[in-house]
Amino acid sequence: MKDLLLITPPFTQLNTPYPATAYIKGFLNTKNISSYQLDLGIDVILELFSKEGIQKVFDQKIDLPTVSENAQRIFALREEYIKTIDQVIPFLQGKNPTLARQICSMNFLPEASRFNQLDDMEFAFGNMGLQDKAKHLATLYLEDISDYIVENIDTDFGFSRYAERLGKSANSFDELYWRLSEQPTFIDRFTLQILHEKIETVQPKLVCFSIPFPGNLYSGFRCAQWIKKNFPHIKIAMGGGFPNTELREIKDTRVFEFFDFITLDDGEVPLELLYENLIHSNQNPEYKRTFLIENQKVVYKNNSKQHDYKQADIGTPDYTDLKLDQYISVIEIANPMHSLWSDGRWNKLTMAHGCYWGKCTFCDISLDYIKIYEPVSAKILVDRMEELIRTTGETGFHFVDEAAPPALMREVALEILRRNLVVTWWTNIRFEKSFTRDLCYLLKLSGCVAVSGGLEVASDRLLKLIEKGVSVEQVAQVTRNFTEAGIMVHAYLMYGYPTQTVQETIDSLEMVRQMFEMGILQSGFWHQFAMTAHSPVGMNPGDFGVVPLQQDILFANNDIDFQDTTGIDHNKFSFGLKKSLFNYMHGVNFELPLQEWFDFKIPGTTIHPDYIHDCLLEDGQFNFKANSKIVFLTKNVIAENRIKNKKKYSGTYTLLTFHLKTNIVKVELEQDKAEWLMATLEENTIESSKKPTLQQLKTQFEESFEDFELFWFSKPIQQLKENGVILSL
Repeated sequence: MKDLLLITPPFTQLNTPYPATAYIKGFLNTKNISSYQLDLGIDVILELFSKEGIQKVFDQKIDLPTVSENAQRIFALREEYIKTIDQVIPFLQGKNPTLARQICSMNFLPEASRFNQLDDMEFAFGNMGLQDKAKHLATLYLEDISDYIVENIDTDFGFSRYAERLGKSANSFDELYWRLSEQPTFIDRFTLQILHEKIETVQPKLVCFSIPFPGNLYSGFRCAQWIKKNFPHIKIAMGGGFPNTELREIKDTRVFEFFDFITLDDGEVPLELLYENLIHSNQNPEYKRTFLIENQKVVYKNNSKQHDYKQADIGTPDYTDLKLDQYISVIEIANPMHSLWSDGRWNKLTMAHGCYWGKCTFCDISLDYIKIYEPVSAKILVDRMEELIRTTGETGFHFVDEAAPPALMREVALEILRRNLVVTWWTNIRFEKSFTRDLCYLLKLSGCVAVSGGLEVASDRLLKLIEKGVSVEQVAQVTRNFTEAGIMVHAYLMYGYPTQTVQETIDSLEMVRQMFEMGILQSGFWHQFAMTAHSPVGMNPGDFGVVPLQQDILFANNDIDFQDTTGIDHNKFSFGLKKSLFNYMHGVNFELPLQEWFDFKIPGTTIHPDYIHDCLLEDGQFNFKANSKIVFLTKNVIAENRIKNKKKYSGTYTLLTFHLKTNIVKVELEQDKAEWLMATLEENTIESSKKPTLQQLKTQFEESFEDFELFWFSKPIQQLKENGVILSL
């Protein structure tokens, strides 16, 4: 028996749990409040994609002569699907790796229309390993079954969403309310059966649904409806990303036939107060950012004086109760960064609450989850990483920041190296000029494998309008630094921003083409601009040349329909932008004119063909930045003194041999300067918490020698810098 049951309704990700309930459970642990968490998404998927579940799929009656040829084929091969499903799912869970050879034999899995894309497999994957090829084939197999379900049984089904349309910009509750009045769907029956079993086992007093996305909304309401009907004594609350952005102006009382409370923004204090009110039956209950019904009206209560908790005090996310060894890794072709989302399990952490920049005009910067910026110390973050490694057995981390701060990333990387941890991690960033070659190399050494960031419109005029605080040139230089360090870079790309012209859209595509051709981007994704209610554009549309098409808001309010005063139909660019990007990501067809990607006339680009190339010519390695922190990253040095007699130099010199992980670096220095460098290395090891500045090194050096700059920019020291022995941060 637990006081609270924390639920993520179907569906989010197949490969890893959405972290909201783990964050909340970690906080509740600090308050000794008992809780149980449940990811209904993975539970439903495992029930559905099992021998019994697939049998139920094919037991559903269909009008075979009228369905598609693809559905007819899948139905005809139903025994093969039933036979193989209980082998494929464990394989995708990493439990049966030897099955890869069977799958890759191309005579094991039944194949329907998804396998038609296999002609592109070698093009997209190259010489991919056996396990990854098998994962991809198994992914196509599951997608074939999904296509059959969508066509014949439940049109709302999707692996990472369910009935998403009902949650997107649902200004009125009418359609969702009508759907909930109908009988549960085929997928609902799986969901509600599992929910029933958990309610009976846990016997909670309060059930809390985290609704992160529109694709979780319908299932959350369906589950709440079922609990109200069958366990009316249980109170039900909703929180998470969807209500935080969409339900801030809710007025429809019918919503509270399903939920007793809807909380906004950080959930720790609102949930703690709900618990206290429920357990202690407070006569004068206090609430924090909570909607409820009073006198048959929706009211917003924020009468508690209790402050939100500091990020350092909310505890470590706790993944207890979740089936961490049963999540499914799938591999899709199209996008390298998206494979990080779908393949492998990641512990989720946050370096900083909110966004340190907080100015982008398309972003919801008026809301607390972005507006209130609060970083966590590197020591606490790495403490949490170590605790999660201990409790989950996983060493992969996804920092789910709005934009991870460069200075904090540096300190986290140093703390990881100081503790000699072996971890793999990735995060979202702004393409700050702070990401120098040396910092990117340090991040790579600490286990960073990928970053994603917003290039957005790839136009300097529009980037200024967005208040992104970066230029295309700066983005190019930063992505070059990450790429040279061996860190994959994914760019978020945007088209259709207010006042964007056709010429600017084509020029943006040319910028992107050049960046991929130069090899400084490895992944990207175009999305069309959407105006949200809580962004500067949504709050002041007239300043950006758009006219909102307003409706009465009784339920959800986030995405706003609008008219762009330019009159340009940006939708028509979607296919060409995405098709060209697919080619560029796979390193082909850079030479094709941009016109080839569109079936309508476009203007020629005005961008010089060497624009990005020229952006990368600048090299600041000979800049002397006195306040730079200097990091020495090796202990593996062998010093050998020798006598040298040559015209250029005669006397005693020292050969320093640095044994790096993948290569050997040898440099020659005058003996006394070599001794100074060795002493400096020993004094400033990676374990040392204090890092000297370049000015401090200069002062120390010039106590014994002259002209530090000549020494610092000499060929031997430059060689050590280029190989990452010496980093300037």
